[in-house]
Amino acid sequence: MKKACFLGLGYIGLPTAIVTAKSGIEVLGVDINTNIVAKTNSGQLHFVEAGMEELLQEVIQKETFRASTTPEESGVYLVVVPTPFKANHEPDITCVEAATRSILPLLKKGDLFIIESTSPIGTTEQMADLIYRERPELKDQLYMAYCPERILPGNVIYELEHNDRVIGGLTAEATERAKEFYAHFVKGTLHGTNARTAELCKLTENASRDVQIAFANELSFICDKAGINVWELIELANKHPRVNILQPGSGVGGHCIAVDPYFISSAFPLESKLIAGAREINNYKAFWCAEKISKAIQDFEIRHGHTPVVAMMGLAFKPDIDDLRESPAKYIATRVMQGLNNAEILIVEPNISKHNTFKLTDYRDAYEQADIVAFLTAHTPFKFLEYRTDKVILDFCGVFKK
Repeated sequence: MKKACFLGLGYIGLPTAIVTAKSGIEVLGVDINTNIVAKTNSGQLHFVEAGMEELLQEVIQKETFRASTTPEESGVYLVVVPTPFKANHEPDITCVEAATRSILPLLKKGDLFIIESTSPIGTTEQMADLIYRERPELKDQLYMAYCPERILPGNVIYELEHNDRVIGGLTAEATERAKEFYAHFVKGTLHGTNARTAELCKLTENASRDVQIAFANELSFICDKAGINVWELIELANKHPRVNILQPGSGVGGHCIAVDPYFISSAFPLESKLIAGAREINNYKAFWCAEKISKAIQDFEIRHGHTPVVAMMGLAFKPDIDDLRESPAKYIATRVMQGLNNAEILIVEPNISKHNTFKLTDYRDAYEQADIVAFLTAHTPFKFLEYRTDKVILDFCGVFKK
């Protein structure tokens, strides 16, 4: 297999590049962030992921992987860069375009070009138009495809290798070429389709999850008003053989479930009422949690005559990771701190050692000192704490499920 060049060494790009290098393919990982490149080449991972740093060190030692700020001529190019928002949650593919432009001088007949970045429908076709406009001699000489990732933080190595893949080429031959590439390290089934379907498939998967979580979060609003334990309710409802309700939380975060539905609703606003509504519910859940904490603080002050110590337990968007992107927990902590200058707020995130905005406190110390404890992320260490009836406990993520 020819050399592969990965453009983007973030939470998806770097692990995929490492696993590809593990399969024996020579891999160059490219990122515009010099700190990430330097750290990667030294064998250090710039985020938390079990087993990944050891694997990085292994492929560096075997000389099948290295990082750089500059792409080099390769046989396979993979674009794995962010796709942020413009105004009104419209997707911005500027980074995808910039990555594509960075390899324009390097492309040659027979190269395989794959986009893995979350993309609105038609992005692969747009990049093809860009390439052929700038390099008309390559028209119909490249194999171009879209292949989204399906991985769960905390279990990335296993899922990169064992999950099924949807691979959509601009032509049937491009699909087959892309399948041949992924077959080097993917043990799951490789499902071929066209690029537009593959692009929408990625968005659909995460929009579906968002809708399901919104149902659980909406139930939490109802149960709170009705005086019912939402955790018990869902457990009982799931005894039905054809019911599988997810667990509520403090909102939805990360750069997939909290983002991908907007790629659909912005392009198809009239046809995506359910998808757009789910986004509103899940965004509102974080606001609702912040309001519940603020109300608990006010009630405490009235009852005891002094301001409480409040522990905000967790900043990451999901348990046992260090990723704070689009995190509802971070939003909640920030909102409560901005609204209540007098209360002493202890911020807890056991998966990071420091933060630019928040002063962090050890979770055991915070739990011991606090009068009010708000569980925002269900990190595993929290579940070993003893439930304390002498504290006001707001469990938004099911640590104790009381």
